Amino acid sequence: MKDNFGFVRVAAAVPMMRVADCAFNVQEVKKQITEAIEEGVEVICFPELTVTGYTCADLFFTQRLQQNTLVGLEDICSFTRGKSIIVLVGAPLKVDNNLYNCAFVMTDGDVVGVVPKVNLPNTGEFYEKRWFTSGRAAMQHSAEGLIPRHPTIELWCGDIPFGPDLLFMTRNYCFGIEICEDLWSPLPPSTQLAIQGAEIIFNLSSSNCVTGKHAFRRQMITQQSARVHCGYVYTSSGVGESSSDIVFSGSTYIAENGELLAEGDRFQHSSSMIIQEIDVERLRIDRQRNTNFTKDQRGGYRKVNVAPIENEACYSEPIHRTFSPTPFLPDAAQSESFSADAFAIQCNGLAHRWEHTQAQTMVIGISGGLDSTLALLVAVQTADLLGYDRQRIVGVTMPGFGTSDRTYQNAIRLMKLLGIQQKEIDIREQVTRHLEDIGHSGEKDITYENAQARIRTLILMDLANQMNGLVLGTGDMSELALGWMTYAGDQISMYGINAGIPKTMVRFQIRYAATYLFGEEIAAILLDIIDTPISPELLPTSEDGQIVQFTEDKIGPYELHDFFMYHFLRYGFTTEKVTYMAAIAFEDTYSEEEIQHWIGVFRHRFYTQQFKRSCMPDGPKVIGISLSPRGDWRMPSDVNEMPGE
Repeated sequence: MKDNFGFVRVAAAVPMMRVADCAFNVQEVKKQITEAIEEGVEVICFPELTVTGYTCADLFFTQRLQQNTLVGLEDICSFTRGKSIIVLVGAPLKVDNNLYNCAFVMTDGDVVGVVPKVNLPNTGEFYEKRWFTSGRAAMQHSAEGLIPRHPTIELWCGDIPFGPDLLFMTRNYCFGIEICEDLWSPLPPSTQLAIQGAEIIFNLSSSNCVTGKHAFRRQMITQQSARVHCGYVYTSSGVGESSSDIVFSGSTYIAENGELLAEGDRFQHSSSMIIQEIDVERLRIDRQRNTNFTKDQRGGYRKVNVAPIENEACYSEPIHRTFSPTPFLPDAAQSESFSADAFAIQCNGLAHRWEHTQAQTMVIGISGGLDSTLALLVAVQTADLLGYDRQRIVGVTMPGFGTSDRTYQNAIRLMKLLGIQQKEIDIREQVTRHLEDIGHSGEKDITYENAQARIRTLILMDLANQMNGLVLGTGDMSELALGWMTYAGDQISMYGINAGIPKTMVRFQIRYAATYLFGEEIAAILLDIIDTPISPELLPTSEDGQIVQFTEDKIGPYELHDFFMYHFLRYGFTTEKVTYMAAIAFEDTYSEEEIQHWIGVFRHRFYTQQFKRSCMPDGPKVIGISLSPRGDWRMPSDVNEMPGE
C-alpha cells in the first residue's frame, strides 16, 4: 500500500515474565519487539512495571532491584537502536527520594520521555501508595498554572522529559500515556490528553482478574475511546505475576471511537500480542465535527517529538483491519433491537405527521418492490399504533409497460393480507396518450421511462386530494444519493418515510418483519420480494412476462454504493481511501477494477444529482447520517466534483 491512509499499526503485548527477574523479563520484551517489527508495528505497548513485574511489593525498595531495573531499561533502549519502532515499557524509577511507577517511551536507542502514574490504588488488594509516589508530585502550581517540578530527569542517555503532562508527537499522529488505575479514576488523564491533542492513548496496566471485571474493563475502554474520539491500546500483566493473593490474566484490547477492534485471549502461558490498525483520520474527522471538542487553554502540555526510523512494512499489505461490507447494518447480536428501533423511529415519525395533518387516509403506490413494501409495512404498523382502521391506508397498484407478473401478484396479495384498502389503475393507456400529445416517437428512452413515474405520482397526489390523504413516499436513501429517481415523479411526496434508510437496510428491515412481525403467509411474500431483482420496471417485459430492466446493471451494486456512501458521508474520506477499504471489504466479491469503476459512477451521480435532494420532502432520520438539506447534508446543487476526486 503506497499510502497508509491514516492507519497506525499498534500492538498490545504481554510477555512471559518472572517477578523481580529483570534479565529474564527484558529478554522476553526484546523477543516481542523483534516480532512486532517483522509485522510492521509502529508502536508496541507492554504492561505496567514490565521490567520488574507488578507484584514485587517491598522488593521495590531494594537497591538490587532498582539497579537491575536501570540495567534492564538500558538494555531494551540499546536494543531499539536502528530499529523502526516505538516501544512503551513500564518500570519503577527513583527521582530524588520518590519512587514512581513509570512508562518509558523509547525509540532508536533513546528514551524520549518518561510518564509517571498519577492515580495510585490503595484499597482492597492494592497497596501502591506504600511504594510509589503519584505523578502529581512531579507537578507544582505557578502563576501559569501547573508546571513540571522536574521538567527533565537525568538518565544514562541524557536529560529526558519527565511528567504526566507529556504528549508524544510523531510525523503522522500524536499519542499520550496513562497507567492502569488512571483509567479507573473519575477524571482519567486520557480525557485531558485527548483534548490537548493525543489521538491514541496507550495504557500500561497490571489489572488483576476477578469475575465480572473483564467485561466491565472492556466496556470502560471502549466507552473512553468513544467519549474522547481516540484510539485506545490497553495491555496488562499476564499469569507470570505472583498469585499469592491475586491472579492476572494478561488482558489486551485495542479500541477506536467506541468500537473494539481487537481483543486478545487471556490466561496465556506464553508471550502473546495483538496487532491492529487505528484510523487517526477517522478520529480527526469526528473531533472536527464535535464542536465541544475544544482544546483547554488552561493546562499547558509539553510536546515531545518522536522520530522513529520508518518501517516500510508499516505500509505493506495486508493490514490486519477488516471493514464490514454492510457498514449501515449491525452485527448479529444487535440486529433484532436495531431493526425494532428503526421501525419505531419510522412509525412514530409518521404517526406524528398523520395526527398533525389530520389526514383521513395514507396513500401509497405499491409496486411489489422493496421500497414500497417497507413503506407499506411502516404504514400498517403506524395505523395499528394509532388505533386506526387499516382501511385508512390506500394502496394503489399502477401496472405499466414493465410490470412483471411476479411483482404485480406480490403487491396484490400483500395488500389483501394486510387488510388495507386497494386500488388498481392501469397507466399504460394514459402514458401512451401523453407521449402522443407531446409528439414523442415511442422510443424507449428517458422520456418514455420518466413519463410513467410522473403519471404515477400525479395519480397518487390527486387521489390524496380526493380522499383527504397524504402521499407516502417510498424512495430510499441510496436512491437519493445516486439521484436514481424521477424529478417531480417518485422524487416528491408528502412524507418520505424511507429517506433515512439505505437500500441494504431496506432488505434487512423487510427480513426482520418477515421473521418477527407477521405470520407465515405474509412472511413468504416478503421473502419473495427480497429475492426479486431490483428494477424500476419501466421497460416492457420479455415475452414470458419476466423483468428485463435491472437497476444494478445500470448504476452498479447497491451494496457497493452503500459502502461508498457511508464512508464518504460519515467521514469524508477520499476516493482513494474508500476504494482501498472497499477492496478489503469486498475482496471475494468484486475486483479492484470493478470497485474503481463503480465508485466513479457513485461520485459522478452524487455530485450531479444534488438538486433532487435540495428539495426533497420531509422524512425521518433513522441511522447516524442523513441526506436531508434540513439535516446532515448541505451542498450546492451546482457544485463541481472536487479536484483529485
